[in-house]
Amino acid sequence: MEIENTAMAGTLESSDIQIMIGKGTDGIKIQLDSDVKKEFGEQIENVIRQTLLANHIDTANVKAVDKGALDCVIKARTLAVANRALGIADKPSWEVL
Repeated sequence: MEIENTAMAGTLESSDIQIMIGKGTDGIKIQLDSDVKKEFGEQIENVIRQTLLANHIDTANVKAVDKGALDCVIKARTLAVANRALGIADKPSWEVL
């Protein structure tokens, strides 16, 4: 699927993650800012990437600011931002959950 617009989901509160997504040109590029990047950065990026791929998004520029979010929160925020960027926020793809 093609990203139609830039979108954002999440907050900068503790235990949350803010994710911004825009059109990409070459695969999924993730810029991660996290205090726990050294320990969990690879896992956070994997959850974001797998959620986008489940939504058939294979090209995107992603910026994520993590504040200690669990995997389920990362997945939920990624799904929300993907639906907003695809212009289908009113009819989400529930099967990817």
